Amino acid sequence: MQYRTLGKTGLEVSVIGYGGSSLGCVFGSIDELEGIRSVHLALDHGINLIDTAPYYGATRAESVLGKALRGIPRDHYVLATKVARYGPEPQDFDFSPKRVLQGLDESLVRLGVDYVDLIQVHDIEFGHIPQIIEETIPALRWAQEAGKARFVGITGLHLKPILRVINAIDVDQVQSYCHYCLNDDALINVIPDLEARGLGIFNSAPLAMRLLTNEGPPVWHPAPPEVRRKCAEAAEYCRLHGSDLGKLALQFSVAEPSIHTTVIGTANPGRIAKNIYDASQPLDTDLLNQVCEILRPIHNVSWKSGIPENND
Repeated sequence: MQYRTLGKTGLEVSVIGYGGSSLGCVFGSIDELEGIRSVHLALDHGINLIDTAPYYGATRAESVLGKALRGIPRDHYVLATKVARYGPEPQDFDFSPKRVLQGLDESLVRLGVDYVDLIQVHDIEFGHIPQIIEETIPALRWAQEAGKARFVGITGLHLKPILRVINAIDVDQVQSYCHYCLNDDALINVIPDLEARGLGIFNSAPLAMRLLTNEGPPVWHPAPPEVRRKCAEAAEYCRLHGSDLGKLALQFSVAEPSIHTTVIGTANPGRIAKNIYDASQPLDTDLLNQVCEILRPIHNVSWKSGIPENND
């Protein structure tokens, strides 16, 4: 396993991070014991970054993860969770200081820890950016001073709101999802802004929430039909050439040295082992070039997310 320094935090994190969404059955039902095994296998094989959220499975992901972490020395892993998002609907977001501090306390109980290494404002495009700057992040800094979190970060799909926040207030880390993938690498365009501030950089969903897999995305996936179609075409091309689109997508993301960790979610121990192995193998540049050509018509085509003011 390779490790990179997470910006100005100084934390050494594995280039592959364990994404906890699958522990909350976001992509389908799981066997809880298998999910716990997947966490243990990840840690045993050098993955030390674990990212979760109360939103995943309506707190189930954090609860299962808490069971998995029992008895494991706290300094053996870097733990990140989130605040402000608690469900799928607009009314399930609450960026107020009172609620985010309460949410952090609730997460600590579910996770069975005294502190998290990173507390992140979840999906900032669903909030009013001035409130996040003036209220939410200062509240989390208070929690940091109280010893409940070591560092403060933000997450989101859209990059413009992320830039608005980091240009207005100091944070320690940024998590972007679905923007450094084979079909969409828009994150690379803002990395100089992130590096200039010494920010830790998480790239999550390198398979574009399963767009870049043989199985294809779940029915709720928000990608436009043409994006789905071209990704399926790329998957078929890889199959016909004896390879796997998911493997290629993970290798592509992990190979970018300016991204400190790539977070990928699975509660399947076998898939964890496969991800670790695949990431260690040489990237097939000829296959990569052919797949990128297939995906060229949909390059950086994303989808709307959040409130209208953050979709401009």
